[in-house]
Amino acid sequence: MPCTGARRNWDNRGMSDVATPERSQVVPRVGFVSLGCPKALTDSELILTQLSAEGYQTSKTFEGADLVIVNTCGFIDDAVRESLDTIGEALAENGRVIVTGCLGAKSGEDGGNLVRQMHPSVLAVTGPHATQEVMDAVHANLPKPHDPFVDLVPPMGIKLTPKHYAYLKISEGCNHRCTFCIIPSMRGDLVSRPVGDVLKEARALFEGGVKELLVISQDTSAYGVDVKYRMGFWDGKPVKTRMLELVRTLGEIAEPYGAWVRLHYVYPYPSVDEVIPLMAEGRVLPYLDVPLQHSHPDVLRRMKRPASGEKNLERILRWREQCPELVIRSTFIAGFPGETEAEFEHLLDFIREAGIDRAGCFAYSPVEGATANALPGMLPEAEREARRARFMQVAEAVSTERLKRRIGAQMQVLVDSAPALGRKGGVGRSYADAPEIDGVVRLLPPEKISKQLRVGEFTRVRIVGTEGHDLVAVPI
Repeated sequence: MPCTGARRNWDNRGMSDVATPERSQVVPRVGFVSLGCPKALTDSELILTQLSAEGYQTSKTFEGADLVIVNTCGFIDDAVRESLDTIGEALAENGRVIVTGCLGAKSGEDGGNLVRQMHPSVLAVTGPHATQEVMDAVHANLPKPHDPFVDLVPPMGIKLTPKHYAYLKISEGCNHRCTFCIIPSMRGDLVSRPVGDVLKEARALFEGGVKELLVISQDTSAYGVDVKYRMGFWDGKPVKTRMLELVRTLGEIAEPYGAWVRLHYVYPYPSVDEVIPLMAEGRVLPYLDVPLQHSHPDVLRRMKRPASGEKNLERILRWREQCPELVIRSTFIAGFPGETEAEFEHLLDFIREAGIDRAGCFAYSPVEGATANALPGMLPEAEREARRARFMQVAEAVSTERLKRRIGAQMQVLVDSAPALGRKGGVGRSYADAPEIDGVVRLLPPEKISKQLRVGEFTRVRIVGTEGHDLVAVPI
């Protein structure tokens, strides 16, 4: 379940703050709010890049904008509410709003568009990954002031992440029809990006100073299935549109820059076995974000998950044998319709045996349009929440135990923040920590007075303790 809720990316009352060149003339200003998962974030980056290329400026406030674009999330109820509230706030303070993203593809109770039902005065509504449709709506309501001699856009485009890491989306949509999920109805079937385009973007990001590239999609393991793994070209050489070849080449591109490549949303297919040696060799980070959702085969069948579950534990243990440093994060659902106590206990045993390093859990929540809502055996909400709490107790115990094993070890850390020139410490992440969803490494003052921590740079540390989900370390 990669898309798990809304995440705001904004500065000052929700407005994206993207630097644009100064101009002597008055130019149109666009406010931008980005909600949702990293896949939505990359959609926002594409739109902001196009806006900048055409000469639009961005506004820090709703009032200071000529119109506002809201990129929405529509996966779970809380995300829908936040998106609708944000649209309402933008309408109240600005009045001219364009809506895009997953909520834009969601239908209301009468079958019409939900956004239009709740906010009929919006200027336009589009679904996700609809850059051109959004730009068409902008052009219709705020003519572009394009000046090719002034509106210069960096090769990597406009990014909403810190300069030292970025998301790389390799495909859109999903071919699976999991019973709890409505994402395919909003984002469509799998559409893989041409491998040459993906690799070109990756190199531009590294050249622009990115030190960590996070590969994302709805199903990274299925990359290229829709085009039958056809041959593409990169740097004059043939490259298959397939996960293995993509990951291997990304590692080769990242190596001269000393950068990290991190894989997200990797389903546990047999084909992933081929990627583990690349991690063991240090080509890409030994980290996998695997959205397992459950462990019991019967629950997984009711969920209609693409991996049945019988081989998942066996596969994970084999991965760990091949790459002992492998870190696995995952998400799970507790209290799925029909889940028995025995099936739930099976899940708890799985977490312990598989040694899942980072785990998130959601109590099952009926999502409008999901077929799981009609399954028999819906558990009371209190029981669903109780199982989620029990799950997290076990998951946190497993995670804490695995973190404690690192005390005394030396690790490379990417610095995310370092006040006072880093002499007083800071915050960073190891290979085991993806930004915003995992823990961090809390950096104490360096051992050497001359050593400084710099944001966006790597530093070597010695682990001296743990704090909850975080490590504590001394730069050496």
